[in-house]
Amino acid sequence: MKDLRILFMGTPDFAVATLKTIIEHNYTVVGVITAPDKPAGRGRKIKSSAVKEYAISQNLHVLQPTNLKDEQFLESLKNLKANLQVVVAFRMLPKVVWDMPLYGTFNLHASLLPDYRGAAPINWAIINGEEKTGITTFFIDEKIDTGKIILQKEVAILKDDTAGKLHDKLMIKGASLVIETLKAIENDIVETIKQSEKGISKTAYKLHKDNTKIDWNDTMQSIYNHIRGLSPYPTAWCLLTNKGKEEAVKIYEVLIEKETHAHDTGKIIIENTSIKVAVKNGYITITKLQLPGKKAMDAKSLLNGYTFFKDAKMG
Repeated sequence: MKDLRILFMGTPDFAVATLKTIIEHNYTVVGVITAPDKPAGRGRKIKSSAVKEYAISQNLHVLQPTNLKDEQFLESLKNLKANLQVVVAFRMLPKVVWDMPLYGTFNLHASLLPDYRGAAPINWAIINGEEKTGITTFFIDEKIDTGKIILQKEVAILKDDTAGKLHDKLMIKGASLVIETLKAIENDIVETIKQSEKGISKTAYKLHKDNTKIDWNDTMQSIYNHIRGLSPYPTAWCLLTNKGKEEAVKIYEVLIEKETHAHDTGKIIIENTSIKVAVKNGYITITKLQLPGKKAMDAKSLLNGYTFFKDAKMG
């Protein structure tokens, strides 16, 4: 059996679950690499990553390089004498880093590779209406998410799953899969599979202002998938026109209602405490949204202090 000396790399909460599980299984973690501290929130206070906070609580050695090719950093890595590196939600590594340990460097990715390579696999699986996704461990190579697959597990996507709910499911399953992967490496029973390059069309593109905007002319199901696939972060948005004023609003939660109607697409209809938006073949009922400069709130709370006029529409 191999004696593993693990160097862990990760930044957000998604990665903390894996690091915590590795520690709980009594593996030797010789160090943790995470993102540098940076300003966050309205007060722009300097904040550490979730991984750093957990690592410090466990008295682990933490490195926060800005340049992964820096000679001093590389020397620090060598001095840790890691023989395996585990990467979860970090950044692209130069070959000089991923090729350093004896047993290689493997990554946990939140999709069934080769589908949804890239920055936002959880979001795009829901946006595209997938009924299943999964998690993959693979050895890192020169390109992004293209290395040889070690292990995979499928995870069902429920009809009301949001990106947040699916994130949490994959986070837990992912931590478990990393332990399975460590055991396979430890016992020298790894059998990798080369990723197929044929027919790959599902990509997890980086999310930005343009591809998170809601297209109210799309089908009702596509709009629903788009909104839940971006909730709670980074959040789907659109332009609200009300009393001649146009402003950007974030939409967190919606319901769909199939119904024939004669309203123009985007028309807002207020019924009691409901905010409905007319779309093809029905309505999208907004149950949680956020106006500029305000907190996110449910529709009933918003309607207590906000008036939608006759010209109100989403676009």
